[in-house]
Amino acid sequence: MYQPDFLYDSPTRKQQSKIVSLHTASHFKMVVVHPEAFDEAQGICDHLKAKKPVIVNLEDVDKEEARRIVDFLSGSVYALDGNIQKVSTGIFIIAPNNVDIMGDFKDEFRNKVMFPWTK
Repeated sequence: MYQPDFLYDSPTRKQQSKIVSLHTASHFKMVVVHPEAFDEAQGICDHLKAKKPVIVNLEDVDKEEARRIVDFLSGSVYALDGNIQKVSTGIFIIAPNNVDIMGDFKDEFRNKVMFPWTK
């Protein structure tokens, strides 16, 4: 019985490139920071520039200092096309553009309690 040769040819380089392994998804690290002063805001931004999401806990920071930190991070997030969301009073998730934040935060914006010092 005749078997055509093309059935036994090894796949070409172009055909091999179409194969994608589902187990090669890269892992990323979530960074958790508890800054004590405005001077630490640049380090938080450096994590964003490295494409790492950051949880920022400002609960123990003076209100004025917390405002300065959030203002700096908000500008950084805007410049890097990222996202910042409040999780609870004084705790924020800041994500670079390669990380999506899923959740319903619209009620907090409507109630105008985004930042603890605006109450």
